[in-house]
Amino acid sequence: MARPCGLLTHLEEPVPLKSISVTLSICEFVAGVSATLNYENVEKTPLEAFFVFPMDEDSAVYSFEAMVDGKKIIAELQDKMKAHGNYENAISQGHQAFLLEEDKCSRDVFCCNVGNLHPGSKAALTLKYVQELPLEADGALRYVLPAILNPRYQLSGWPEDSCLKMKTLVVPLEDLPYTLSMVATISSQHGIQRIQCNCPLSPIEYLGDDKTSAQTSLADGHKFDRDVELLIYYNEVHTASVAVEMGKPTMDPDCLMGDPCAMVSFYPNIPEAKPPITYGEFVFLMDRSGSMGGPMSKQDKSQLRIEAAKETLMLLLKSLPIGCYFNVYGFGSCYEACFKRSVKYSQRTMEEALRKLKLMKADLGGTEILTPLKNIYSGPSIPGHPLQLFVFTDGEVTDTFSVIKEVKSNNLRHRCFSFGIGEGASTSLIKGIARVSGGASEFITGKERMQSKALRALKRSLQPVVEDVSLSWDLSPGLSAKMLSPEQTVIFRGQRLIIYAQLTGKMPPVEATGEVGLKYTLQGKSFESKVTFSLQPKTDANLTIHRLAAKSFLQTKDMGFRETPANDKKDVLKVSIECGVISSHTAFIAINKDLNKPVQGPLVRRDIPRPILLCASAMMPRGGAYTKASSSNRPPASQPVRSSSYDSCMSYERNRYDPHRSTISKSLYSLVFGDNHLVQLISLQKADGSWDLNEGLAMVLGMSLEDILAALPIQNEDSSGWATVLAVLWLHTNAKDMKSEWELLERKAVAWIHIHAGSVMNVLMRAAIAFLKSSVDPAVFVL
Repeated sequence: MARPCGLLTHLEEPVPLKSISVTLSICEFVAGVSATLNYENVEKTPLEAFFVFPMDEDSAVYSFEAMVDGKKIIAELQDKMKAHGNYENAISQGHQAFLLEEDKCSRDVFCCNVGNLHPGSKAALTLKYVQELPLEADGALRYVLPAILNPRYQLSGWPEDSCLKMKTLVVPLEDLPYTLSMVATISSQHGIQRIQCNCPLSPIEYLGDDKTSAQTSLADGHKFDRDVELLIYYNEVHTASVAVEMGKPTMDPDCLMGDPCAMVSFYPNIPEAKPPITYGEFVFLMDRSGSMGGPMSKQDKSQLRIEAAKETLMLLLKSLPIGCYFNVYGFGSCYEACFKRSVKYSQRTMEEALRKLKLMKADLGGTEILTPLKNIYSGPSIPGHPLQLFVFTDGEVTDTFSVIKEVKSNNLRHRCFSFGIGEGASTSLIKGIARVSGGASEFITGKERMQSKALRALKRSLQPVVEDVSLSWDLSPGLSAKMLSPEQTVIFRGQRLIIYAQLTGKMPPVEATGEVGLKYTLQGKSFESKVTFSLQPKTDANLTIHRLAAKSFLQTKDMGFRETPANDKKDVLKVSIECGVISSHTAFIAINKDLNKPVQGPLVRRDIPRPILLCASAMMPRGGAYTKASSSNRPPASQPVRSSSYDSCMSYERNRYDPHRSTISKSLYSLVFGDNHLVQLISLQKADGSWDLNEGLAMVLGMSLEDILAALPIQNEDSSGWATVLAVLWLHTNAKDMKSEWELLERKAVAWIHIHAGSVMNVLMRAAIAFLKSSVDPAVFVL
């Protein structure tokens, strides 16, 4: 059955966690973070406190220490089962103990245990981590400090010992008893252009005339209503580079921490293929769980997640190339598909999918993504049409490792493009399924539009595959590079590529240099990028590059506490403990045995409450139980389930597309949301890229149908060519700021004009520009 992830409470007992303070240091595209949890026991009895909190799954947590009443205790990273045993033994003997662990089921959830906190005692627990910062399409580096951990949907057979199994207290934002503060320092040799944040900041102070560093802090009063997100814009971000870091002198040579480590960054200049490919099987898997009924953000009049999803799906369907295959799945506690198997893309099948899309609601209960994935993978491959899977979810899945394992086992036959929707989406799930399938991941928060990010991914998927990717090293005699990152098989246009390598052998003199080259082929042409770098390693007390290299290795091998194969588990334990980077198989343990008097008697348990957002609280009844629908009565996976509300849209037979009609059906036209003329225009486009001349198009253009027909420059000419030229001009005139969302369908329209109205295209184009009084450059009609 579905179990509660949290219980509503009125905080009748004191909460020992008083504040969270974060120190953030960003250098180029790497973030170093120190987060301190400040505890105080104001009760008269000793406490054991539990705090479950979110972390970005790319975080390499490498240090944990406790400062208790002025005494520092450094934690040791141990095998998880051993650490748990030592913690329990210490508690039973009356010692103070502190445990930090990654959840067994999801890499982006952590739990911190504080055991035997004396009355009146204070403890400051500090964890440190490093993280690569992802590069956004507009050149921004994105840092996110997770503050939101949404309830995760839990299956009946879900393991009892997961952090998320705890009945963690969940409280309204205004009742949260602890505070969050953050101080940030940002530096880049290329200079900082600007810094943006979704939360109020103190005035940003730039240091130096060249603005190579900056300092700021989070304004007081953060309400835990959103993750803290920084967007950093440097003057230059696309410069290839290599950084070499000295190993730990006390470690044995030939081990990862003992040898120097190189971090290689490439920004391949991959040309855009024209025209893009016109084949493939495109499957869109859309979350329809109850939480998708919440708003995209807390901004006023924010679009509902499900409405943004419907609009995005419409744009995707309109942008598909003729000749491909497609299908649309909705999932929750059950799932259903538009078609039993993927169908060829045509006007009839597109309209059929859009009719069903029109009635789509966030009404399918929980978030069981594994079952529809298995159904998709069980289908036969379509020869000549490689599978491209697009997954949209708010990520409220508990056992993310099982989902990632399923995607990984099918990675040779498909790529997965994943989208995390809203605050608190699981980074473990979204990033994990994209990484293991050679795809790409995106997160949509705040005022960001799902539509533009989804269309960018579709554009990537329509580009030819980069092949024969290889890395070559030219190093001094006696020195070699051992790859630590997984073999790179996929590179997308505009993507940054980061590779880690361990340098083994004899290091050369100070003045020596090395060279690393990236080679690949695209549409039969060979490309190569080279970087020359100094072989003299630099020292870093935090061993940042080594920790990131270890994390890259662990993400490849560590598939969760239960899913990791035995051989890989051995490697995971060795690298995790050797490098001090936490994994699902290890945990940090700190024990204070120097108490003057061991704690006597039973401990009082205190669970640290988490905030709950409005959209999440909508799924919690007054009694506190989490109401995402139960899976216990779910039909077998071989029988796709349809909710009762969806049954009504299965009666589309009475509205089936009639090829003899010259205008689109009113029911399909009603896909228009409000007075959004862009959505209205796109909803009228046909699968082949053209528009019919009808009342709907006239409404968008703001003219009468009679006037548009009268302006047709060539009598007896097919009006579709005239309509399509007018529609393309309207897009460039009225929606140029949203070009990323309509670019693909516009290219399809221009291609249709060349094929079906090529002989009169120039006449139509000039007449349309004059008729609309447009200043658009006629070059937009060039293929």
